[in-house]
Amino acid sequence: MIPTRDQALELVREYTQSPGLRRHMLAVEACMRAYARKYGEDEDVWGVTGLLHDFDYERWPNHARAPDCEHPTSGVAILREMGVDERILHAITAHADYTGTRPESKMALALRAVDDLSGFLVACALVRPTRIAGMKVKSVRKKMKDKAFAAAIDRDEIVENCEALGEDLTEHLAFTIAAMQEEADALDLA
Repeated sequence: MIPTRDQALELVREYTQSPGLRRHMLAVEACMRAYARKYGEDEDVWGVTGLLHDFDYERWPNHARAPDCEHPTSGVAILREMGVDERILHAITAHADYTGTRPESKMALALRAVDDLSGFLVACALVRPTRIAGMKVKSVRKKMKDKAFAAAIDRDEIVENCEALGEDLTEHLAFTIAAMQEEADALDLA
């Protein structure tokens, strides 16, 4: 079963209260939809995958004390019980390195490539007076060199995931910025 966007949003609202985490999932959705269009894939499948990838994170963040009950394992179990398509479950599981699941599809690779990057772009936008409007790749690259800025986001991982997807980093940055700019109002980044 492929959840509709409305069904995915209902799960996000049920499991996630944080506006920042909700914004992140919407940003990843926007990027995934854009990549689906680019690659000629099903935009709805890729979009709901991006939207749902972190829906369980707030309730079950990663805990060393409870490795069998953490993100994204708990969320994938909920989705599997609902009968969600295995392609979606695989991509969501594979987006987290520590699950040991290697991305085996273009959709899973794209999810990994846009996940941390979209969070970094939101951080960049939030310190700009015009938010995401007019954001340039050059300014994002400069922020990537500043290790104190959005320090929790691993720049090497952004680069590695981009390479695994088979995209040039400069083009990938421009592409994800453009995808998020198209959804600036929904992301509260206008």
